[in-house]
Amino acid sequence: MHLIQVDSVQRWMEDLKLMTDCECMCILQSKPISIEKDEQNELILSSQYSTCDNLQLLLKRAWIISTELTRIAQKLEKNRWQRVHSMTVRVNCHVRSMINEYNTFTRSSSDEMHQLEKLLIDKCSEFTAFTERCLQTEDEEILKSMKSCVNETLTTVAQYFGQLIELVLTQEAQNLLRQIELSGSLYITESAISSLFSLAQEGAHLCRIIAKEGGVVALFKICRQDCFRCLYPQTLRTLASICCVEEGMHQLEKVDGILCLADILTDNSHSEATHAEAAAVIAQITSPHLMFTQHLSSFLENMEEIVTALVKLCQEASSGEVFLLASAALANITFFDTMACEILLQLNAMKILLAACSDKRIVDTPYSRDQVVTILANMSVLDQCASEIIQGNGVQLLMEMLFEKSSSGNPAEVAACERVQQKSAVTLARLSRDPEVADAAIKLSCIPRLIKLCRSPTERNNSDSVLVACLAALRRLAAMSPGGLEDSDFQQLVKPRLVDSFLLCTNMEESFV
Repeated sequence: MHLIQVDSVQRWMEDLKLMTDCECMCILQSKPISIEKDEQNELILSSQYSTCDNLQLLLKRAWIISTELTRIAQKLEKNRWQRVHSMTVRVNCHVRSMINEYNTFTRSSSDEMHQLEKLLIDKCSEFTAFTERCLQTEDEEILKSMKSCVNETLTTVAQYFGQLIELVLTQEAQNLLRQIELSGSLYITESAISSLFSLAQEGAHLCRIIAKEGGVVALFKICRQDCFRCLYPQTLRTLASICCVEEGMHQLEKVDGILCLADILTDNSHSEATHAEAAAVIAQITSPHLMFTQHLSSFLENMEEIVTALVKLCQEASSGEVFLLASAALANITFFDTMACEILLQLNAMKILLAACSDKRIVDTPYSRDQVVTILANMSVLDQCASEIIQGNGVQLLMEMLFEKSSSGNPAEVAACERVQQKSAVTLARLSRDPEVADAAIKLSCIPRLIKLCRSPTERNNSDSVLVACLAALRRLAAMSPGGLEDSDFQQLVKPRLVDSFLLCTNMEESFV
């Protein structure tokens, strides 16, 4: 869940109300106060959270319980019985609070849900009583024998809790999809899609639940109705999130989702935002990191018109974000099928991409340059690509990319800069088989820059992949122009086996003189 990734102080501030409620209950040993006060407390809680997303509150509470159960297991391993008991009481309180909170905002619960709630509450009470008995026992042998029973009870609590959360999330997904499918109201449909998108952001498991319940089918149904045109960008963004899992991809194939995306991309009456979000879905389903794209047979049938539409979107992009989405889709497609590179060459895509890179308003981040250089690297296997690179001043661009550095120090941006450096070196190595490209690279002083990247770990951010690519490019250029290197560089970086040069550079201490 993405909650883990937020700032720790922010997490504490968000959870403070939940945790203090829980601590109060622990002090009171979970005993009810009076009916009147309970009602008053309930009113205060409901008024406080009336504007909040109830489902998000549920997920936060679930995350806390899950974390506490993990910590209980850790303390139990160390025989910290006092801590085990206090944490068990806290989990008991959190579980009851979670169930009460959910029942206050849900309209209907199934018998299965009520049965699971009762099982979980009963097992939590049993768990609390069990750990309290352990706390009162000082005999080490008895505690040792009871430990396995405590472990077993903890496992059962975790199992019931997992089943309950799964059921709750499934029911919520079903409710949202029912609203999308049955409502003719634009407002209700928009609200349901927005909630579904938020749910999908909670991770792959939630996306699997949505896909299994027919989420992809329902969303593509929206994308085929003109009356919902204004909701297309939001709907496509939700589809891109759900299609990160195999279940979503299978559903997309079953409903001819590729054909629908191709129709949207090639329909000039749609807004740029709609085209951009359709490109995002294409980028998602063709991602080289996914292992389940092989069944996308219909993609090959529509590839030429999709690639043509994406190139046009890159050319006409009004912002960096639109260009990034379109170029990311193109980059992934060049991995997906080699025929895509030939189509790109026919469409003068090289010229369009190189021209876009000179516009800092459009190609404004290392992420965009990463997509462009990925396309160039994959296209560089074609012999005809060299002349296009020369005509579009592409060697100069590749040289500039060897200097790519992060301005913020953000880890994701640093990783993107490393990829840009690596792929630009790979592209240079591939293209330098053409004497004209090699000559242009040498004249632009690519050899000294490659040597610097090999010898200076900080220049390449200690990246081994950048080092290997630079060594390969340097060897290719050295073969074309042996006189461009000093003897020490030749003896250390070119003459030995590549693996020996690699080991030499990785063990090299940088000189600060």
